[in-house]
Amino acid sequence: MKRAGGLALALVAAALATAAEAGAWPRSKGRGQVILKFEDMRAVEGFDPSGELAPLPAERRERILGAFVEYGLTDRVTLVLKGDWQSGEDAFVDYEGRGPLEVGVNWHAWGDDRTSVSLYGGVADGGEGRNAGYAAPGQGDRDWEVRASVGRSFAAPGGETGAFTGGFVELQAARRMREGLPDETRVDATLGAHFGEDWMALAQAYAGEAEGNGPRWLSLEASVVRRLGAWSVQVGWREAVYGRETPRSAGPVIGLWRRF
Repeated sequence: MKRAGGLALALVAAALATAAEAGAWPRSKGRGQVILKFEDMRAVEGFDPSGELAPLPAERRERILGAFVEYGLTDRVTLVLKGDWQSGEDAFVDYEGRGPLEVGVNWHAWGDDRTSVSLYGGVADGGEGRNAGYAAPGQGDRDWEVRASVGRSFAAPGGETGAFTGGFVELQAARRMREGLPDETRVDATLGAHFGEDWMALAQAYAGEAEGNGPRWLSLEASVVRRLGAWSVQVGWREAVYGRETPRSAGPVIGLWRRF
């Protein structure tokens, strides 16, 4: 029973890892979820080419409203759809419009009662964020991504008698090939802890680097999740803690999703 409970927890928790989407645990056949996520990031400093902090010419602000859908085609194959609307401004450019639209498939390669390994492949059409001909940052004409994910659930020491009832860890590594922009390597890590049946805490790290001595980033995020039946609400804070040629952005993250 403990193993089954740990796996069920991990299935839910992996779905809540908003940036680490298309994760290690698949959706069951005929089951799915829709996630809406809003981010409001601001920065007055940035990391220069040597990684040192320096003031920006003006405040940088970026707002993203994203949608993420996954649906189990089989017990091992999950269809994944992603899209967002982006807007932002800094000292040099204002932009607003649709971000990349992505479709992909997540394949459950291997798993046991506690561990799961999946492989993902997807393709994204470049976004339409624009103002006076500028595209939103980070958008290529077309992107391809391959991603490997491994996750492991664990039960609370001494059984599920205290406030902490279990959790999971997950690591993802991805390669994103982009038209018109340097390719990227990304690594995402998530640690989740469940408290009772309806509360969860998440700690996440998102890191990456573009080829050719391009931008590099590391952001940390902490959030709390409240489950309300088939719905869940997530409230958290994300902040860039290290980088190169990237803003030191920070701001709230709010997620709302519906399982079906």
